Amino acid sequence: MSEHKAQFPKTMEQLNQLIADISQLETNIQQTHWYMRGSEFFRLHPQMDEYNEELGEQLDEIAERLIALGGSPYATTHEFIDHTGLPDEKITWNQYSLPELMQRLNDQFKYLASQYRIGMEVSDEERDFSTQDMLNGFRAEVDKWIWMVSAYLNQGPLDK
Repeated sequence: MSEHKAQFPKTMEQLNQLIADISQLETNIQQTHWYMRGSEFFRLHPQMDEYNEELGEQLDEIAERLIALGGSPYATTHEFIDHTGLPDEKITWNQYSLPELMQRLNDQFKYLASQYRIGMEVSDEERDFSTQDMLNGFRAEVDKWIWMVSAYLNQGPLDK
């Protein structure tokens, strides 16, 4: 087991970063789910459940890969909050319009895509191609979400 830790330390660190970030993103998506208002409510409300379902599957695969490499996934809310790069922000009714909530979500999807890119780079550097392949697939899914939410916001997927 310790052989793997020496073999893939950057990859393992980035996998834990992704665990923290996805766990926080799931909470932030749930906020969007609960606090959205407007004419698009019935269409977008169930979409948040779909995002969280997919993220839950990604999270599980990442944690299992980390364990397979000999690592220990973050597994408490304190660890997630201490390590995530995403906001842990309390929001309230009418604090954000629906487009603002969706922009917030899109910005967080873009952050997650960048974390997947980092994971792909470090796993390539450490020659852990199985992890790289897994992360590449997850990145492609998040890129699709960015494209779709950007279109809703009347933006291109690469707009800031």
